[in-house]
Amino acid sequence: MATYISRTPAGAGDRRKWTFSCWFKLTDTSTGSRTLFASPSDGSNYNQIWFSGNDFRFDQQTSGSPVASLVTDRKFRDPGAWMHIVCVWDSDNATPGDRMKLYVNGVEETSFSTDTNPAQYLDSYVNSTSYPMEIGAMNAGEYFNGNMSHVQFVNAAALAPTEFGEVDSTSGIWKIKTSAYATPGTNGFFLKMEDRTNLDLDSSSNAYTFTTTGTLTPTYDNPS
Repeated sequence: MATYISRTPAGAGDRRKWTFSCWFKLTDTSTGSRTLFASPSDGSNYNQIWFSGNDFRFDQQTSGSPVASLVTDRKFRDPGAWMHIVCVWDSDNATPGDRMKLYVNGVEETSFSTDTNPAQYLDSYVNSTSYPMEIGAMNAGEYFNGNMSHVQFVNAAALAPTEFGEVDSTSGIWKIKTSAYATPGTNGFFLKMEDRTNLDLDSSSNAYTFTTTGTLTPTYDNPS
């Protein structure tokens, strides 16, 4: 379980606008905290995209207090299905309700038990040279313990889920687009996780080097 991928940016990107996309499969539906993506300063100051029990959360904490938070009303309990999540941070946006967006399988979530949008122009912790980007953990803890594939981060763009997936014309099922977004921007990355010998390979045009802590387990199970 104590396995994750990380990189600390060498150069600062846009901390007010970015998009995170990930295909994942839950193999642990316990009540614990399980992180897809985070950028922490410490345990009190961070951005985190994660599961808290069966709730999905998209948060920023500052000095231990939530300054931005979306917590879904819907519950995530299916350990058998691949799902797609897209999280958009856009604090430059003049419309408060558009400063954070969350999509599941191509559809925007609109029902939340907590819906606290960031103040306009609020900097996230993401894209700072002072804080790592962690995939599968938060502050070297709260490990995801599940399957991931085609994890993308795009800097300085608030993107629709159709950049990463599409509806199958025959089945009507949301399906994966396997190509990288063309302009990932500073600190943007694309971890396809399809090379079983190099699961932290960045296939974006940036070709960044990531660090894996622990041992990643390859599997032939995938969202396609």
